[in-house]
Amino acid sequence: MNTSPHGKNTSPHRQISRQHRTTLRRLIAITTVTLVFDGYDLVVYGTVVPQFLRDPSQIGHLSVAQAGALGSYALMGVMVGALSAGAVGDHVGRRRVMIAGIIWFSVAMGLSAFATSIPEFGVLRFLTGIGVGALVATAAAMVAEFAPPHRRNVYNAIVYSGVPVGGVLAAVLALITSGGDSWRTLFLFGAAPLVVLLPVTLLCLPESPKWLQARGHTERAHLLSERTGVALNGPVRAADDEKVGFAALASRRYALPTVLLGLMSCSGLLLTYALNTWLPEIMGQSGFDKSYSLVFLLALNGGAVIGGLLASRAADRRGPQRVITSTFVLAAVSLVLLTLGLPLGALLALVAVAGIGTIGTQVLVYGFVANYYDTRARAAGVAWCAGFGRLGGIGGPLVGGALMSAGISPHHAFYAFAGVAVLGALVTLFVPRRSTGEEAAAEYVTEPGVPESAPGSMPDSVSVPTSASIPVG
Repeated sequence: MNTSPHGKNTSPHRQISRQHRTTLRRLIAITTVTLVFDGYDLVVYGTVVPQFLRDPSQIGHLSVAQAGALGSYALMGVMVGALSAGAVGDHVGRRRVMIAGIIWFSVAMGLSAFATSIPEFGVLRFLTGIGVGALVATAAAMVAEFAPPHRRNVYNAIVYSGVPVGGVLAAVLALITSGGDSWRTLFLFGAAPLVVLLPVTLLCLPESPKWLQARGHTERAHLLSERTGVALNGPVRAADDEKVGFAALASRRYALPTVLLGLMSCSGLLLTYALNTWLPEIMGQSGFDKSYSLVFLLALNGGAVIGGLLASRAADRRGPQRVITSTFVLAAVSLVLLTLGLPLGALLALVAVAGIGTIGTQVLVYGFVANYYDTRARAAGVAWCAGFGRLGGIGGPLVGGALMSAGISPHHAFYAFAGVAVLGALVTLFVPRRSTGEEAAAEYVTEPGVPESAPGSMPDSVSVPTSASIPVG
């Protein structure tokens, strides 16, 4: 068991302090509520499309093709926002990006409520997506740097389950406020974080002490570590000339994993958006009444929330890479079984399992990525996977639409989606493991308020792997 120079336990399974627990609860609450509104935004557009198509007096005469294009603008904005957040997040800090994202997202949502034309609404959807992307990309980095190592995947799953919860909130509010100009009320509600969430974030969300330490702000990092209870990295220090942000992703150390992690995220988001868009239509063509559409979607997202939380606990015990591979395979098997014409109860169970293997898997992917990179590259790594992966999110509805418009059997659509899940599992298997030395450096921490050893010194109570004992990962 590792100990600090003062004999304190620094095992990743040690009990965290009361200060750390309080800080962590605030962080998880703020980031979860933030992603609830992100999920709300990504789903609320779908709830108002029927009204736009029926009533040209809202934003103009809207065709089905134009409605689909407007839906994709927000996803394109998410990609831009995620990559932009990664470009600056490792340089300016997590807190500033979170605050800027909340303001940007809320203002764009509020302005959308006053749009009177299709081009105006489309531009605002794109701008809203930028704010969403910045928040989605930054949340995982925040969780990774505040949560204890043995609970990071669970806390990450709690935070990202806010996205499907936000989708349910959008559907419920759309039912309550139907008719007339009610869609404007829905978008105005999306601006609520500016009034409710922003003040709490400004008061209660601290900067990451680990980010401050990695950027050389040692004194501020130790002061914040004492105040928040978040332990800092130990005597292992990065060189001053080490690459930061996207430059680090292109380095020899991270180049191959970055490509594979991006493909993994792309597979997960393609499945997520393809099923959320086309599952009701596929099941309708399989003989089910349209009234079952909502039931199948609830089963898909409900399975994702519950199963994702359970899978995250397994990821903390056995490692996320192994669990993500398993959930991708689980998705492939369940999608194939959906073609067998089973009873309704069995189909709903399989759809819930598919939710675990698709939406739930994507939750695990964000946690895996956030913990794979070190502090100097973490925001860029998560942003890359959220941004590049969004190509899969954009392509998912297009792939499903192409399959459906081709007139093929609905069963073949499930086979195609199962093939994507198998690809995701294979890509995950080939992601290089971090070396023992890197993992040890990531887990070695200094207790808040306890000074580190002098540079170049090594306490006798700490066992450090020699170069001969560190495998090349």
